[in-house]
Amino acid sequence: MIIVDSALAKRAADGAPPIRVGMIGAGFMAAGVVLQINTAFKGQMQVTAIANRTPEKAVKAYADAGQDGAVICDSASALASAIEAGKPAVTEDPMLVATSPHVDVFLEVTGAVEDALPLVLAAIEHGKHIILMNAELDGTVGCLLKTKADKAGVVYTNVDGDQPGVEQNLYRFVKGIGVRPVLCGNIKGLQDPYRNPTTQEGFAKQWGQKPAMVTSFADGTKISFEQAIVANATGMTVAKRGMHGFTVEGGTPIEQAAKLYDPEELISGPGIVDYVVGAAPGPGVFVLGTIDHPRQKHYLNLYKLGEGPLYCFYTPYHLCHFEVPATIARAALFGDAAIAPIGAPQVEVITLAKRDLKAGEMIDELGGYTVYGEAETAAATVRENLLPIGVAVGATLKRDLPKDTALTYADVDLPEGRLIDQLRREQAEMFNLKSSAA
Repeated sequence: MIIVDSALAKRAADGAPPIRVGMIGAGFMAAGVVLQINTAFKGQMQVTAIANRTPEKAVKAYADAGQDGAVICDSASALASAIEAGKPAVTEDPMLVATSPHVDVFLEVTGAVEDALPLVLAAIEHGKHIILMNAELDGTVGCLLKTKADKAGVVYTNVDGDQPGVEQNLYRFVKGIGVRPVLCGNIKGLQDPYRNPTTQEGFAKQWGQKPAMVTSFADGTKISFEQAIVANATGMTVAKRGMHGFTVEGGTPIEQAAKLYDPEELISGPGIVDYVVGAAPGPGVFVLGTIDHPRQKHYLNLYKLGEGPLYCFYTPYHLCHFEVPATIARAALFGDAAIAPIGAPQVEVITLAKRDLKAGEMIDELGGYTVYGEAETAAATVRENLLPIGVAVGATLKRDLPKDTALTYADVDLPEGRLIDQLRREQAEMFNLKSSAA
């Protein structure tokens, strides 16, 4: 954001120390964040510590970003000593990073749910702003975590650069010029719920990513989480289970594709989140808005946005790790979230069978071989006792289920003693979401 660069530059000119970032994860996207901070924000912020199950990957992330001499630390004192000596700190123990007094901002980049939860809770307790590159966690218990962060006086946010943050920026722009947003949308190139890590292996290898992660984008699970996050940040909903998800001929301008939406449906309700496959510019985002004042409609027509009643605004790209430092600065300097829930869940991501499932089978990872996710209203999720996909991994099927069946809590046995299930119950109680299994 434009104001962020000036604030960071002034802060550095005034001799203030860099914003200190502690990061969990050292994969493809995390390494990009370290590179971006070290090359474009040197002296303004720094990654003081990285936790990763494979320390060598964290050491390499630092080295690839121009920082050699990383120190592997196995205790809080060792971590502190390395940071105080100006050395990049690496550890296998993520709790050391979550609780370190040498970290101002806690950046979670794993995509895990159960494993990430105790770390996020600890970071909140220790007064750190929470930045998530983890749509799965945010879309499952983000409303609860935001409330906990508010009580602790820290910022809780997902990131600029990923589609939800870019959509929210555009939403705020549209709202800020006096146009009422009625749809927040995502532009996709592919949507096939039956993709799996085998079908996506080649693409994943080409870009140095994990096949399951790539699959979660292809099978619709990721976009469902992304749009649920946007719904929970705006108060919008979904038009139907799975969203409209219109497919258009490749390269169709988004302004043209937007005409597939019924203006009456959008204008009469709280607005919806959705996506379009095949439109251009991809992979961008768009917001449809409306305005009542006849004179303002005349001006919008003059400015080439058409006659209405729906006006299409779009951002033609999302730049992921390039924009994460802006989120860090917004949180640390302005107390501003790029995108965060505003109250109770509006949209959940539920679990559907990717193929015929048999009793006794265990649900594998997101983007795996057994299930995919679709966006559904929170009300329907509670009413029908549907199983959120954020809690589905590791569950065991109690009965045979046909392909495309929406799973319920009654269909599975959940692993015992998980924090995610405890926090789902706490979230349900906080927001009065009555369910027999929530």
